[in-house]
Amino acid sequence: MKYIGIEIGGTKLQLGVGAGDGVLAGLWRGPVDVAAGPEGIRRQIVAAVPELLQRAGIDRGELKGAGIGFGGPVDDATCTVIKSHQVEGWDDFPLADWVSDLIGLPAVLGNDADVAGLAEALFGAGKGLSPIFYITIGSGIGGGLIINGEIYRGVGRGAAEIGHLQFTTYWLKDSQTIYNSPTDTLEQLASGWGIAETAKRCIRDERPIRSLLYSRAEDDKRPLTANDVAAAARQGDAVAESILNTSIGYLADAICHVIALLCPRRIVLGGGVSLMGEKLLFDPLRRLVAERVFGSFAGLTDIVPAALGEEVVVHGALALARRHSQK
Repeated sequence: MKYIGIEIGGTKLQLGVGAGDGVLAGLWRGPVDVAAGPEGIRRQIVAAVPELLQRAGIDRGELKGAGIGFGGPVDDATCTVIKSHQVEGWDDFPLADWVSDLIGLPAVLGNDADVAGLAEALFGAGKGLSPIFYITIGSGIGGGLIINGEIYRGVGRGAAEIGHLQFTTYWLKDSQTIYNSPTDTLEQLASGWGIAETAKRCIRDERPIRSLLYSRAEDDKRPLTANDVAAAARQGDAVAESILNTSIGYLADAICHVIALLCPRRIVLGGGVSLMGEKLLFDPLRRLVAERVFGSFAGLTDIVPAALGEEVVVHGALALARRHSQK
């Protein structure tokens, strides 16, 4: 039997078909038009389903159900979206029922970070281990806790939302990190968007003319991104290195909180920011966690990059659909 897996994000829509065993029989991918809202995304899904099945050479009669990984909190009891922080208009939408009506088969709804964590635990960097804590660091930051191959969902509206941990923040002045009083979330401080915002603020307020980031901002009217910061840091730019190290410091503190509370066997990092690699991200992150972690738990949790790439949410949605159909 085959299933359809759907990822609905703030910038990307993906549909896959497969048996929910970590192997895709077909994939459809398209950008999200934020201006078109949820209605536009649903129109894309309606058009994508037959196209996906045709490409994969799969008849609708082979399908047994669908799973959805949604980019925002969802309610397990009602199978509805609670909210999207990227695309306005999803509030309280009965997404599982809508997909079920579309394909004429049962559908199950999950948060995208949760189902990505499930995929990494079953088929990826966490295979064979438990508990697994998954963190996706992209435009935002999400988390998922997988215990013995099952998503931990608290009382049914989500859990493991590491991106919403709050911190007293610090900022850069004259390339030095100094105190600042407002409270921000980890997502604001260490996501791709957060890193880019820190860089923009630094360039605007401090005007570090010797920095590659300053030159880049002056020469190119395109807004600075986290990728620009990473590229400058690889070239030894001190300002870019300081920006990254500050964000990684907040991430390390958040991970130390996770370890103190849950002591997972492995923490898996995915998302675009995780692609900065060992030297820029993982090496300094592991070092800071080792320095700051609760001493009795030191050395018990590995921190590794995700293994399933851009299709991770689709794999998780398919696995979720397979499990739902077997209940």
